[in-house]
Amino acid sequence: MSIFRSMLFVFSMLLAVSMQVYAGQVDINTADAGTLASAINGVGERKAQAIVEYRQTNGPFVSVDELASVKGIGMNTVENNRDALTVGAPAH
Repeated sequence: MSIFRSMLFVFSMLLAVSMQVYAGQVDINTADAGTLASAINGVGERKAQAIVEYRQTNGPFVSVDELASVKGIGMNTVENNRDALTVGAPAH
């Protein structure tokens, strides 16, 4: 029975890791504040709302680096979350 439990544990861990890899990136130009707060480590609801307000005022982000222009978001936060974020394709 312990072999079965060990195999189940390993399978569960592999599934969890694969779900994170395939979950995809969050588009900072389209995500709402709740999604941004959940997806960006170091960003809570208030900073996430600031991201939404920044893009409403200044237009869509051109690059993930531009996220550092939002008050309270620094390049360390951008670098720590870069792989989870995207700006998506520009609308035509």
